[in-house]
Amino acid sequence: MTEVRPLRGEDPRDELAINTIRFLAVDMVEAARSGHPGAPLGQAALAYWLWTRHLAFDPEAPDWVNRDRFVLSCGHASALIYSLLHLSGYELSLDELKNFRQLGSKTPGHPEYGLTPGVETTTGPLGQGLANAVGMALAERLTAEQLNSDIHQPIDYRTWVIASDGDLMEGVTAEASSLAGHYGLGKLNVFWDANEISIEGSTDLTFTEDVAARYRSYGWHTLEVADGNDLQAIDQAIEAAKAETERPTLVTVRTHIGFGSPAKQDTADAHGAPLGGDEVIATKANLGWPSEPTFLVPDPVRRLFATVADAGRSRHAAWREAFARYQSAHPGPARELERRLAQQLPSDWDAEMPTYSVDDAPIATRKVSGAALNAVAGRLPELVGGSADLAGSNNTWIKDEPAMQKAAPGGRNMHYGVREHAMGSMMNGMALSGLLRPYGGTFLIFSDYMRPPIRLAALMELPCLYIFTHDSIFLGEDGPTHQPISQLAALRAIPNVTTVRPADANETVEAWRLALRHHDGPTALSLTRQKLPVLPGTAELAREGVARGGYVLSDPEDGEEAEVILIATGSEVQLAVEASQRLAREDIRSRVVSMPCWERFDAQDGAYRASVLPRSIEKRIAIEAGSPLGWHRYAGEHGVVLALEGFGASAPAADLARHFGFTADAVEAAARKLLGLERD
Repeated sequence: MTEVRPLRGEDPRDELAINTIRFLAVDMVEAARSGHPGAPLGQAALAYWLWTRHLAFDPEAPDWVNRDRFVLSCGHASALIYSLLHLSGYELSLDELKNFRQLGSKTPGHPEYGLTPGVETTTGPLGQGLANAVGMALAERLTAEQLNSDIHQPIDYRTWVIASDGDLMEGVTAEASSLAGHYGLGKLNVFWDANEISIEGSTDLTFTEDVAARYRSYGWHTLEVADGNDLQAIDQAIEAAKAETERPTLVTVRTHIGFGSPAKQDTADAHGAPLGGDEVIATKANLGWPSEPTFLVPDPVRRLFATVADAGRSRHAAWREAFARYQSAHPGPARELERRLAQQLPSDWDAEMPTYSVDDAPIATRKVSGAALNAVAGRLPELVGGSADLAGSNNTWIKDEPAMQKAAPGGRNMHYGVREHAMGSMMNGMALSGLLRPYGGTFLIFSDYMRPPIRLAALMELPCLYIFTHDSIFLGEDGPTHQPISQLAALRAIPNVTTVRPADANETVEAWRLALRHHDGPTALSLTRQKLPVLPGTAELAREGVARGGYVLSDPEDGEEAEVILIATGSEVQLAVEASQRLAREDIRSRVVSMPCWERFDAQDGAYRASVLPRSIEKRIAIEAGSPLGWHRYAGEHGVVLALEGFGASAPAADLARHFGFTADAVEAAARKLLGLERD
């Protein structure tokens, strides 16, 4: 074990406060009999100095828009942030710390946004927090350009991150950090907790690159603190980071995991398990801390943090006074900021949405999506997004708007490059800022590359919008590497993701309306490459039908009950419509149900669901050019599912339709077979 050296600070309370943070964390882990004590022991001095000397926050207003953002990317060190939040006066009691990792507590194993006041984002999957932070910093840069004036700057915050060795091993941090350097996000400051230990042992096993050199190549400013307990060096690094306005800053901070533990410091044993009773006593003795009582907060430490909280409240009050002057000088932008923070849509936001009739030429739903985006973009300046190098294919470009670049920080069009993972994670950060409404596009097949941030957006209930095009085997000749099969099922399997696969142009417009009105979770649009006809009935029925997730598109003309229900999504609805028309010519009655969104349909009351899929009609056929997973709940015990059990193939779309049985002929034949009316 490295010899314990005294902290190099000026205030004699510093060491007392830092040890308070350390041992609140240790006591939390011991009480829970699980957790990660090593990182909090090593990071405490850095975190203490940042929180008490530099971080702008108000514990009584955790959602103050101009607060600094603090992201603990290594979320396994959650006991660290809970200690800081409690001491700083947030609504997080000592009893909550004692209830660490227990059911119903505000101190879960990894920090969760929306559960614990002061937690800016849900972290734990390594790399996500740092990538979120890039989005937060980007939101500050873009919104400041939109709303600030030369005299008044209501948006002027910094984003601070503590990241671990593991965070910087993850590919998503490389993607996001590369973009951060490209965009010159000078208010983004990352502390790399370089303790050189991972779960399996020394990082020398796998991680021997020159990280600082890598970040310099990304366009970052890099600094180093040789001793993570040297408060003077930490302060100098923070001041240098704040002084750098053109580049984000990475500060390498050399720390000791499990600092102070005689047996476990600088070993993997300090990472993910309690120190153990005897070792806790030894560690406390080593750092001059009493073994009892546990969860000790000395009065001088209480008073110190109370002054920090008072300073934060004063800073917030000064901002409110400045904002009042801003309101007087710039009433329009001030109202715009307040509208965004309230998640309100302008009264006329969708007035220019396009409408389509059956007389219009067939059109790909991806193209309609682009038209819908541009119809609302002028009224929703918070709508910001782009594509992972596929804007032309995804139709994600806002016309007559510049691209976001270092020299044009107000651009609303984002070039993410071929970085789907970073795109999703940065979108989360932008949404978490409360200032922007992010969207991002790629091919549906590549939703797999951004599944972790989609899942976290769902967990945090963030209103991100995903535009996934080329949504089936009918993208054609690019073949099975690019043809999604399981992706729709995978999206539908994530709780709180609203997945919409519209059948035609009118349903696509309504999918956009649904997405932009939905603020309690992400929405994924699944859109076609190929052109689709505008279907009879959608002009009248799609607005309510898409909002409800599923609806009756057509019924037998004679008013009699249908013998069979044809249920479909997306491009397959036209097959159901055509097959229904063929069946009608032979007096076989059928109902066509368009089911663009399972989640919305399942949320309707039982009476509505029964009106669309009545139990009296047991013969049902579900049709979707993807995995059959989940479809049997709608097809029922006596129904069938026309879907894909394997991968696609490389061929023109029409050939694939015939080969895999996605034609009106195949749907008609399946209906006849189900009804026992097969042709001879």
